[in-house]
Amino acid sequence: MSEVSRSELMVIVAARELKDRESVLVGVGIPNLAANLAKKLQAPDLLLVYESGAVGSNPSRMPLSIGDPCLVSGAKSVCSMYEQFAYYLQGGRIDVGFLGGAQIDKYGNINSTVIGTYKTPKVRLPGSGGACDIASNVKKIIVITPHEKRRFVEKVDFLTSPGFVDGKEGWKKLKLQGDGPYAVITDLCTFKFDDATGEMTVVALHEGVTLEQVQENTPWNVKVAERLVTTPPPTEKEIATLRSLDPEKMYLR
Repeated sequence: MSEVSRSELMVIVAARELKDRESVLVGVGIPNLAANLAKKLQAPDLLLVYESGAVGSNPSRMPLSIGDPCLVSGAKSVCSMYEQFAYYLQGGRIDVGFLGGAQIDKYGNINSTVIGTYKTPKVRLPGSGGACDIASNVKKIIVITPHEKRRFVEKVDFLTSPGFVDGKEGWKKLKLQGDGPYAVITDLCTFKFDDATGEMTVVALHEGVTLEQVQENTPWNVKVAERLVTTPPPTEKEIATLRSLDPEKMYLR
């Protein structure tokens, strides 16, 4: 079997989470690859909805951005970004959304605004964009992120996009139409969220990774599923299809 990089592994594991006939809100980068990989493999009728307003895209090549003209050819609909957010996203018509950020905590809250305090930050980041809307309105949120201490924190410095806040009860009080975070996929493991508490829980370790390694890179005491499994290794078909999508390694550097 071909050796895969960390980024390739995260894309493949994320793609497996997408089901046929689901609608997925796609941004640039790794999520773009994951959605297109799933469409090439187990989910040919996956509905790709791009933030720019292209709905039902079937791109002939990997789009360079959400404004790439290849998204329009063969799309079911092309609308304004406002219409996409108002009618599709806030209208509750999106099944899956991908998010990322500088920080994430054990309840899936995401920070993409500042590191440090808001008034005097150490680093000022791009901010929400549409991320808060996505986190609030989509049925399943999937986060793809490298598993690093600087990204996994006990409490985010700024809550840009809500996860389960401080637990499931905190989420319920917000009365949002989305179902909250569903999975966090890293280069070490896959987390899902406890039904009762909303806490991030390790459900699968990638091949060769130990729980000790996960804990070393996570600042809180990691919750582990009763039935902890090993992530099935990428198949040759998954690897070959993924690499054919990004032959110049624009995203898989």
